[in-house]
Amino acid sequence: MKPYLFHLAFVWYPYVCFTVFLLGSLVRFDRDPYTWRASSSQILRKRQLTWGSNLFHVGILFLLMGHTVGLLTPTWLYTLVISVEQKQAIAVAAGGIAGALCFVGLTMLLHRRLLDVRIRRTSSAMDIAILLLLWLQLTLGLVTLPFSIGHSDGSVMLILSHWAQGIVTLHPVDVATLEELAWPYLAHLVLGMTIFLVFPFSRLVHIWSAPIWYLGRRGYQVVRTRRPLGTRQPAE
Repeated sequence: MKPYLFHLAFVWYPYVCFTVFLLGSLVRFDRDPYTWRASSSQILRKRQLTWGSNLFHVGILFLLMGHTVGLLTPTWLYTLVISVEQKQAIAVAAGGIAGALCFVGLTMLLHRRLLDVRIRRTSSAMDIAILLLLWLQLTLGLVTLPFSIGHSDGSVMLILSHWAQGIVTLHPVDVATLEELAWPYLAHLVLGMTIFLVFPFSRLVHIWSAPIWYLGRRGYQVVRTRRPLGTRQPAE
């Protein structure tokens, strides 16, 4: 990738994504409060939803917390307790377990959403698109694990954390430092930022409301069946 493309992707693009993420969420909450929901399909294939949703949410919450702490904690701070190499080993092990749980759960949710005709009819194009984006992002994250194991000294982790901290503190690092990274890392970064970009236009906005705001929201969700009256719903 040419230097100016690196600069565009890893300096300017993050700020575009996070600006849309914050302002878009605020505008949607203000203008379309009744679209601010997860659009639950719990009444359909409930058993698969329960397993898939629980595995996905446990895994994704752990991954989000791990990425946030791992990328944004200054090196001088965590090295007071553990070494860079130890942090790398913990990140690979914990991230691998959480990623596997999340992958299984998300695959179940995607299978349910795509292959059940009833659920697919109640799904918007964005519902399916965001699941596919999350699944691809998670797959890329798992693909990076062998590369991370090959860099047990934590050198790649330091490059990524310094880049993330530079973006947050408005002092971006020289993107030339990212050029030595393997392609799965770069694709993982770009797709991760893209998820923030589409966040305000998807069902992911319900994350902002969990759990207190959503429970106290005025109004209610109307659920209607598409089946003609008097017909029986097929068994799972």
